[in-house]
Amino acid sequence: MSTAWLVVGLGNPGPDYATHRHSVGQRVVEEIAAQLGEKFTRHKSIANVAEGRFQPGTDKVILATLLSFMNTSGVPIRRLADFFGVDPEHVIVVHDDIDLPFDTVRIKFGGGHGGQNGLRSTIQHIGAEFVRVRVGVGRPTGQKEAAVHVLEPFSKSEREVLPSLIADAAGAVESIVLEGLSAAQLRHHSPPQ
Repeated sequence: MSTAWLVVGLGNPGPDYATHRHSVGQRVVEEIAAQLGEKFTRHKSIANVAEGRFQPGTDKVILATLLSFMNTSGVPIRRLADFFGVDPEHVIVVHDDIDLPFDTVRIKFGGGHGGQNGLRSTIQHIGAEFVRVRVGVGRPTGQKEAAVHVLEPFSKSEREVLPSLIADAAGAVESIVLEGLSAAQLRHHSPPQ
């Protein structure tokens, strides 16, 4: 089994999309890199990549933000997994999820795409057997379409909470790598004491 983890933050590339709900996965991965003191460099697989470890002697973590648009995420993820020799079971995809309330983080292994185009593309290219860190962005209110909702910035009230949501999702990734999937799910799905 691979001793490295590939952690990919889904989103759309460029500053015009950086504040959108759809790009929250990228922000989580950028937060992890900042915590580890690692810088991103351009990689030939259509991604920016940083490498580090959560603790000395633990599995290597390859952090990636993609330079392709959401609906083609699977192409660079496949290339990164192949280049670094990471099995799909050691791929963690961090993504927005409208089926979770805002400020909620859930961890899942395998499953469908739930209409999330980045997951759909990833499943097409590496199969469904990878870890997902689902970051809740909530459903749109009123008649607004989901596609419009995810391509808008977070609201003012959401932006006040967003740093803690990003930190929670980053913590979920760290728990998966250091403690394993089941322990991470127990830790992050249990109500606060």
